[in-house]
Amino acid sequence: MSRRQMHLAAHFPGVNNTTVWADPRSRSQIEFSSFEHLARTAERGLFDFFFLAEGLRLREHKGRIHDLDVVGRPESITVLNALAAVTERLGLAATVNATFNEPYELARRFATLDHLSGGRAAWNVVTSSDAFTGENFRRGGYLDRADRYTRAAEFLDTARELWDSWTPEGIPRPFAHRGRHFDIAGEFGLPRSPQGHPVVIQAGDSDEGREFAAASADVIFTRHSSLAEGRAFYADVKRRLAAYGRSHGDLKIMPGVGVVLGDTAAEAQERAAEIRRQQTSPQTALLTLEQIWGVDLSSYDPDGPLPDIDPVVDPALTQGRTRRGDTVAIAEKWRALSREKGLSIRQTVIEAGGRQFFIGTPEAVATELEEFVRKEAADGFILVPHLTPGGLDEFVDRVVPLLQERGAFRTEYRGTTLRSHLGLGLPERVSRR
Repeated sequence: MSRRQMHLAAHFPGVNNTTVWADPRSRSQIEFSSFEHLARTAERGLFDFFFLAEGLRLREHKGRIHDLDVVGRPESITVLNALAAVTERLGLAATVNATFNEPYELARRFATLDHLSGGRAAWNVVTSSDAFTGENFRRGGYLDRADRYTRAAEFLDTARELWDSWTPEGIPRPFAHRGRHFDIAGEFGLPRSPQGHPVVIQAGDSDEGREFAAASADVIFTRHSSLAEGRAFYADVKRRLAAYGRSHGDLKIMPGVGVVLGDTAAEAQERAAEIRRQQTSPQTALLTLEQIWGVDLSSYDPDGPLPDIDPVVDPALTQGRTRRGDTVAIAEKWRALSREKGLSIRQTVIEAGGRQFFIGTPEAVATELEEFVRKEAADGFILVPHLTPGGLDEFVDRVVPLLQERGAFRTEYRGTTLRSHLGLGLPERVSRR
């Protein structure tokens, strides 16, 4: 019986505490050489795509700019246009907000990237109801939280109308869109790009996000901390596809994960523990807890017990960060973990606050990755290395060859576009209204 091959992608380590800044091998977050190194490594490993996050405003905590944001946050599509010139097959995915942009301009930018790269562009569609971030824009914070996905859905539909507005013979035709959020008409500036539409990625685990992904996305970037949670998420999202006339393979589920390797299991565990300690300093542990509790906890000892007070339901202590969901439920879960294992604040954040990690020898990690795919907890993985820009090197050198030997991952690119890497066909043209 042949194995189901997995998909792999690489996330550029962002401006957050998951990156080990103190490591002497850590390099710039802005210099092009950092982006180029990670992208070339991903392409050498035959990965599907290279993934960039987005930051539209420097975050603040207790009224001060978040320390890690001082490294700067380049605009994603600009970086990917440059990477298109130094890569040949690797997909290029940019996170761009559908709340603070306009369909015509964004459709044009992604169509340009898709043309320049020969069909390798992807758009990670995100939304925001954050008035703090919105202050950087003309309509600052006007969008109600309940409306963010309705705007995103109409935004994406409108962009697809624009991408499809030229005839198959390459003749531009007028377009007109009349909707709740957009009322535009004119002529689009580019013919249909090599992929038809750039690949659409959606990131988020909320019920709204799952439904949006089932209706409109090609890939969903998610997070789950165990095989059981992964299988539950996978089954839930896949079952939603039928309501939109889509099949099981039309949406790829790819959680973001970290990998730590060692020559022995013990060595890998020791390295992983050290990485988590470096990622979660005493200061970072308190900051993380404050984001959940929503109050100043600077008087607490990071090596002491968790607070016995309840979180503020709608905190304003931190600005510009994605909400963590039901903070009261998260606090109770962390307290239970702390009581059960006798963990301090810092130890609790280290154990409960991180993403899924695969830890072990290359052989053990390859086996565990295979198990997640075989048992339908994922279709593949977006690797989030802890080091910029060389954090992917060891995985490509030591794990990818094992996956290839087992038939669990490709040994060559069989197409030139990102859609071909993901096993997705060209999208049907949007019918004219």
